[in-house]
Amino acid sequence: MSTPAFEPVIIGFTCNWCGYRAADLAGTARIEYPPNVRLIRVMCSGRIDPAFVLKALTDGADGVLIVGCHPGECHYLEQNIKALRRHRLLLRTLAQLGIEPERARLAWASAAEGAHFAEEVRDMVALLRALGPLNWPARPVPAGTVSAAALSAATVTEATITEATP
Repeated sequence: MSTPAFEPVIIGFTCNWCGYRAADLAGTARIEYPPNVRLIRVMCSGRIDPAFVLKALTDGADGVLIVGCHPGECHYLEQNIKALRRHRLLLRTLAQLGIEPERARLAWASAAEGAHFAEEVRDMVALLRALGPLNWPARPVPAGTVSAAALSAATVTEATITEATP
Protein backbone atom coordinates (compact mmCIF):
# COMPACT_ATOMS: atom_id res chain seq x y z
CA MET A 1 0.00 0.00 0.00
CA SER A 2 1.49 3.33 -1.01
CA THR A 3 1.34 6.48 1.05
CA PRO A 4 -0.35 9.48 -0.53
CA ALA A 5 1.90 12.18 -1.95
CA PHE A 6 2.40 15.21 0.27
CA GLU A 7 0.32 18.21 -0.77
CA PRO A 8 1.25 21.38 1.10
CA VAL A 9 -1.29 23.79 2.52
CA ILE A 10 -0.43 27.42 1.84
CA ILE A 11 -2.09 30.44 3.41
CA GLY A 12 -1.93 33.42 1.06
CA PHE A 13 -2.31 36.92 2.47
CA THR A 14 -3.08 39.17 -0.49
CA CYS A 15 -3.30 42.93 -0.77
CA ASN A 16 -6.81 44.02 -1.77
CA TRP A 17 -5.56 46.35 -4.50
CA CYS A 18 -2.91 44.29 -6.26
CA GLY A 19 -2.33 40.77 -4.93
CA TYR A 20 -5.98 39.79 -4.69
CA ARG A 21 -6.75 41.34 -8.06
CA ALA A 22 -3.83 39.43 -9.60
CA ALA A 23 -5.27 36.20 -8.18
CA ASP A 24 -8.68 37.16 -9.57
CA LEU A 25 -7.16 37.87 -12.97
CA ALA A 26 -5.41 34.49 -12.93
CA GLY A 27 -8.78 32.88 -12.32
CA THR A 28 -10.74 34.83 -14.92
CA ALA A 29 -7.97 34.31 -17.49
CA ARG A 30 -8.08 30.58 -16.68
CA ILE A 31 -4.39 30.48 -15.83
CA GLU A 32 -3.84 27.20 -14.03
CA TYR A 33 -2.07 27.03 -10.71
CA PRO A 34 -2.21 24.47 -7.89
CA PRO A 35 -5.24 24.65 -5.57
CA ASN A 36 -3.01 24.43 -2.49
CA VAL A 37 -3.31 28.11 -1.58
CA ARG A 38 -6.08 29.51 0.62
CA LEU A 39 -6.34 33.26 0.08
CA ILE A 40 -7.07 35.81 2.76
CA ARG A 41 -7.67 39.32 1.45
CA VAL A 42 -6.31 42.19 3.55
CA MET A 43 -6.42 45.86 2.67
CA CYS A 44 -2.63 46.12 2.48
CA SER A 45 0.37 43.83 2.78
CA GLY A 46 1.68 46.27 5.39
CA ARG A 47 -1.19 45.10 7.59
CA ILE A 48 0.30 41.59 7.90
CA ASP A 49 1.72 41.16 11.36
CA PRO A 50 4.35 38.42 11.74
CA ALA A 51 2.06 36.93 14.39
CA PHE A 52 -0.47 36.20 11.61
CA VAL A 53 2.13 34.11 9.82
CA LEU A 54 3.14 32.27 12.98
CA LYS A 55 -0.52 31.60 13.76
CA ALA A 56 -1.06 30.17 10.27
CA LEU A 57 1.94 27.87 10.69
CA THR A 58 0.89 26.68 14.15
CA ASP A 59 -2.62 26.01 12.87
CA GLY A 60 -1.39 23.61 10.21
CA ALA A 61 -0.20 25.59 7.19
CA ASP A 62 3.00 24.34 5.59
CA GLY A 63 3.84 27.77 4.17
CA VAL A 64 2.64 31.36 3.90
CA LEU A 65 2.64 33.53 0.79
CA ILE A 66 2.26 37.29 1.19
CA VAL A 67 1.46 39.17 -2.02
CA GLY A 68 1.48 42.96 -2.13
CA CYS A 69 1.85 45.87 -4.49
CA HIS A 70 5.21 46.55 -6.09
CA PRO A 71 7.43 48.91 -4.04
CA GLY A 72 6.53 52.50 -4.86
CA GLU A 73 3.03 51.57 -6.04
CA CYS A 74 1.31 51.00 -2.69
CA HIS A 75 -2.15 52.52 -2.34
CA TYR A 76 -1.24 53.30 1.26
CA LEU A 77 2.00 55.13 0.44
CA GLU A 78 4.88 53.05 1.81
CA GLN A 79 3.13 50.25 3.67
CA ASN A 80 4.52 47.57 1.35
CA ILE A 81 8.01 48.70 2.43
CA LYS A 82 6.80 48.12 6.00
CA ALA A 83 5.74 44.62 4.90
CA LEU A 84 9.23 44.03 3.50
CA ARG A 85 10.85 45.03 6.80
CA ARG A 86 8.46 42.82 8.76
CA HIS A 87 9.12 39.93 6.39
CA ARG A 88 12.87 40.18 6.93
CA LEU A 89 12.30 40.15 10.70
CA LEU A 90 9.97 37.17 10.30
CA LEU A 91 12.60 35.19 8.36
CA ARG A 92 15.09 35.63 11.19
CA THR A 93 12.45 34.63 13.74
CA LEU A 94 11.54 31.48 11.81
CA ALA A 95 15.19 30.47 11.57
CA GLN A 96 15.57 30.92 15.34
CA LEU A 97 12.51 28.71 15.88
CA GLY A 98 14.02 25.98 13.71
CA ILE A 99 11.66 26.50 10.78
CA GLU A 100 12.95 26.89 7.25
CA PRO A 101 12.65 30.61 6.38
CA GLU A 102 11.67 29.64 2.83
CA ARG A 103 8.23 28.67 4.19
CA ALA A 104 7.29 32.37 4.34
CA ARG A 105 7.53 34.18 1.02
CA LEU A 106 6.87 37.80 0.10
CA ALA A 107 5.99 38.51 -3.52
CA TRP A 108 5.04 41.62 -5.46
CA ALA A 109 2.30 41.56 -8.09
CA SER A 110 0.23 44.27 -9.72
CA ALA A 111 -3.43 43.80 -10.57
CA ALA A 112 -2.42 43.06 -14.19
CA GLU A 113 0.01 40.25 -13.27
CA GLY A 114 -2.23 37.21 -12.98
CA ALA A 115 0.34 35.02 -14.71
CA HIS A 116 3.03 36.20 -12.27
CA PHE A 117 0.76 35.38 -9.30
CA ALA A 118 0.14 31.88 -10.67
CA GLU A 119 3.88 31.38 -11.15
CA GLU A 120 4.56 32.43 -7.54
CA VAL A 121 2.02 29.89 -6.30
CA ARG A 122 3.51 27.14 -8.49
CA ASP A 123 7.02 27.94 -7.22
CA MET A 124 5.85 27.96 -3.60
CA VAL A 125 4.08 24.61 -3.96
CA ALA A 126 7.17 23.05 -5.59
CA LEU A 127 9.40 24.42 -2.83
CA LEU A 128 7.15 23.13 -0.05
CA ARG A 129 6.86 19.71 -1.68
CA ALA A 130 10.65 19.54 -1.65
CA LEU A 131 10.84 20.68 1.99
CA GLY A 132 8.11 18.30 3.13
CA PRO A 133 5.45 18.86 5.77
CA LEU A 134 6.07 21.29 8.59
CA ASN A 135 6.42 19.11 11.67
CA TRP A 136 6.71 21.94 14.11
CA PRO A 137 6.82 20.55 17.65
CA ALA A 138 5.14 23.68 19.00
CA ARG A 139 1.82 22.84 17.34
CA PRO A 140 -1.04 23.14 19.83
CA VAL A 141 -2.75 20.07 21.21
CA PRO A 142 -6.37 19.89 19.96
CA ALA A 143 -9.00 20.62 22.60
CA GLY A 144 -10.22 17.57 24.47
CA THR A 145 -7.12 15.44 23.86
CA VAL A 146 -5.27 16.28 27.09
CA SER A 147 -6.06 13.79 29.84
CA ALA A 148 -7.31 14.90 33.24
CA ALA A 149 -4.24 13.32 34.85
CA ALA A 150 -1.93 15.47 32.71
CA LEU A 151 -3.89 18.58 33.64
CA SER A 152 -3.85 17.81 37.37
CA ALA A 153 -0.11 17.09 37.23
CA ALA A 154 0.47 20.47 35.59
CA THR A 155 -1.70 22.41 38.04
CA VAL A 156 0.24 24.73 40.31
CA THR A 157 -1.38 25.44 43.63
CA GLU A 158 -0.88 28.47 45.84
CA ALA A 159 0.84 26.26 48.42
CA THR A 160 3.38 25.14 45.82
CA ILE A 161 4.19 28.75 44.98
CA THR A 162 4.68 29.76 48.61
CA GLU A 163 6.91 26.71 49.24
CA ALA A 164 9.13 27.64 46.29
CA THR A 165 9.41 31.29 47.35
CA PRO A 166 12.55 31.96 49.44
